[in-house]
Amino acid sequence: MFKQENYQSYLDILHEELIPAMGCTEPISVALGAAVAVKYLKQFPTKIKIQSSGNIIKNAKSVVVPNTGGLKGMQASLLAGAVGGDADRGLEVLESMTEADVKKVNELMDTGIVEIEQLDTPAVLHTITTVTDGTDTVEVEIIHFHDNVVRITVNGKDILKKDFDVNAGEEDASYTDRSVLSVDQILDFIEIAKLEDYKDMLDLQIKNNMAIAEEGIKHDYGINVGRTIIEMGHNSLESRVKGLAAAGSDARMGGSAMPVVTNVGSGNNGMAGSIPVIVYAQDKNYSQDKLYKALLLSDLITIHVKTGIGRLSCFCGVVIAGCGTAAGIAYLDDCTRDQIKKAITNVLGDLSGMICDGAKESCPSKIASAVDAALVGVALAKENKVFGNGCGIIEGDIEGTIKNVGELGRIGMKETDATVLDIMTHIKN
Repeated sequence: MFKQENYQSYLDILHEELIPAMGCTEPISVALGAAVAVKYLKQFPTKIKIQSSGNIIKNAKSVVVPNTGGLKGMQASLLAGAVGGDADRGLEVLESMTEADVKKVNELMDTGIVEIEQLDTPAVLHTITTVTDGTDTVEVEIIHFHDNVVRITVNGKDILKKDFDVNAGEEDASYTDRSVLSVDQILDFIEIAKLEDYKDMLDLQIKNNMAIAEEGIKHDYGINVGRTIIEMGHNSLESRVKGLAAAGSDARMGGSAMPVVTNVGSGNNGMAGSIPVIVYAQDKNYSQDKLYKALLLSDLITIHVKTGIGRLSCFCGVVIAGCGTAAGIAYLDDCTRDQIKKAITNVLGDLSGMICDGAKESCPSKIASAVDAALVGVALAKENKVFGNGCGIIEGDIEGTIKNVGELGRIGMKETDATVLDIMTHIKN
């Protein structure tokens, strides 16, 4: 039975995680830091420096920055934020970029105005952006969450300073305690949650994420993974469930300026955990109320499983969104509680260990793989088949398996993460 005292915490967690954002969240976070810094400098800088955790560098290296005419990477992100960013728009900081802004960004790309340095920090999501005009200097620090500005310093004086623990990550005290989440409690919550408490969030998720999926089908982005999957599957339900989710990522990784509702700090996670559930429900003519509950389940399962890994990791996050999708589709098809747990377990027994090598045009293929694992996982669960206790990292208890996956992603893949970053930084685009 759901612990009623945690009801508001669940809503708070959803509000903290289901956030609209434009473009891949790592370069957008970089752009936000630059936009805030320039806002307080009050004139355009002569030097822009960013000190950044390796995971931010990895995820920003190869993805197209929206509204920049196809530019990629940290330098483009910094310059876009500095030139045309709106610091008050949060993760939609580049929404108001103009053609003149894009022209100026291009002119500045080879001037040496930008300096990028890897920051020695235990936090996987951490940037310090410094801008100067030769007289005045502004520093902006963002940590743990993509839009979590914790310090603004002007000429050595802190005008904003929030307490934070550099080692905390998602345990940062300014965010709701995620320890209230468990699979059983989430399943209880979706049955008692009042629609008016979460409807607006999910309506925006449905609207934005389906819109960018259609955008990815209609136009050429990346190598058109989503469209290819649908054509290969002759427009079957399975092909559309996978293909539309991939198409949304095609567009987002390819520089589309359309916003999506993210989850656990990632647009790809937000799309991978929502679009398949929406497409499946609509094809099967399930009620809107049932869709809302299935989406709510998918979102919360994604948050729960990802929390143990952390915001950024070498563990590909769309695998976790696949767990949410599996739970949501199993719920739509009236699977039992035990079968929903089996579906989640089957996804984790399948794809755990798929690496994240940054945000880029191959992310849609990884989303398709995760959604495919979800569909297979649900089909097995319906027959009460599940990877059992001791099958690799799988435990008989779903929470034990989730804990193991968290340790794998957060601790076990640290060295892999460093190796991936080293390889990526030696590849010249």
